[in-house]
Amino acid sequence: MTETYGDRDRDRDEGPDRDRDRDRIKIWFRFVPREGWLPQDTEGLWAERVGVDTARVANVPFLQDGVAEGDVVRYRTDGEGLHWATGRAAASGNVTVRVLPERSGPLGPSARAVHERFAPFGLGGESFSAEFPLVALTVPVDAPLTEIKALLERGTQDGWWHWETGCTTDAWNAA
Repeated sequence: MTETYGDRDRDRDEGPDRDRDRDRIKIWFRFVPREGWLPQDTEGLWAERVGVDTARVANVPFLQDGVAEGDVVRYRTDGEGLHWATGRAAASGNVTVRVLPERSGPLGPSARAVHERFAPFGLGGESFSAEFPLVALTVPVDAPLTEIKALLERGTQDGWWHWETGCTTDAWNAA
């Protein structure tokens, strides 16, 4: 799935989605920005309520480390109605991988080209923007981890991209 996520800066989960589906909420994560990285100190991720103060993350994080799509997180709701993550309640077993194409490399600054390389593995993910073609991928627990890691390394060696993990598992680390 290739999708450009255009509402990263929204402050509330409001509008027609809120009225249509009360079980879908935005969970906000707060973190210290990394030097040399994007300047944001929060990231909002869509989630589906699973309990009074828990929700299952429904999209892949671009900035927040330690959480993957499918994880269940705990949250608290502030006085303005924003839902702030307080910790992970249950891991999904999924891995978060972020890939930034090398602008001067063989793929150019193409998020689509990154998605095409991972399509044979059936990986879903999102693209940050056309200006900043960062691709965040969800690697499912049952994916061929060794093959995916080999492709990531090959892409680095061939000058296609830079990559990092945002959330790993023991299986990923062992592959």
